[in-house]
Amino acid sequence: MRFRLPAPALRAGAIALLGAALTAGCATPARYDYSAFKESRPASILVLPPLNSSPDVAATYSMLSQVTLPLAESGYYVFPVSLVDETFRQNGMSNAAEAHQVALPKLREIFGADAVLYIDIKQYGTSYALISSESRVTAEARLVDLRSGQVLWKGAASASSAEGRSSSGGLVGLLVTAVVSQIVESSTNRSHPIAGITSQRLLTAGMPNGILYGPRSPRYKTDGNTAP
Repeated sequence: MRFRLPAPALRAGAIALLGAALTAGCATPARYDYSAFKESRPASILVLPPLNSSPDVAATYSMLSQVTLPLAESGYYVFPVSLVDETFRQNGMSNAAEAHQVALPKLREIFGADAVLYIDIKQYGTSYALISSESRVTAEARLVDLRSGQVLWKGAASASSAEGRSSSGGLVGLLVTAVVSQIVESSTNRSHPIAGITSQRLLTAGMPNGILYGPRSPRYKTDGNTAP
């Protein structure tokens, strides 16, 4: 037996569902809890070679080469990433997964950093489709205090070469745009600059739920710092 609602009830239910969807879509992200970060006040950061969960072998070092600038501009001393990577290699750790397994006290003993940054690249590369091609880089990061072992901050960011791209002329315009973008994406390494944008969004202080300013920044507050 099928149970049928009267038409007014159906309309009321549809309105309620639409209202719930709109409310969910406009919800403000929860504010990050910076209490551990403010208590720790790290001044120096050790960046480990990023894990690469994408199929592109170039992802790790493309991202690693572009993390220093946003962190330094945010007010932190960043251990030279090339020297850190070479130190791991000289000690028999030739990939990022092995470096990520090193115990926190050992990292603290070797490098003397206040905190270590773990990065995991979830997406890196170019995807091709009939009417849309793009290079996209998505990464997650976790900052851990090397003195206490506490997680100070977690974040994620993404960037795409398709951002801001528009076309006109209906289907023909879309196809022309797709052909042009495929030529550009396939003839140049678009993923590397996109990784730089992702790195900036992920590691620049002052972003919503981003990292806090470090002690080398003029915006750093000695009374415990301020959250973005």
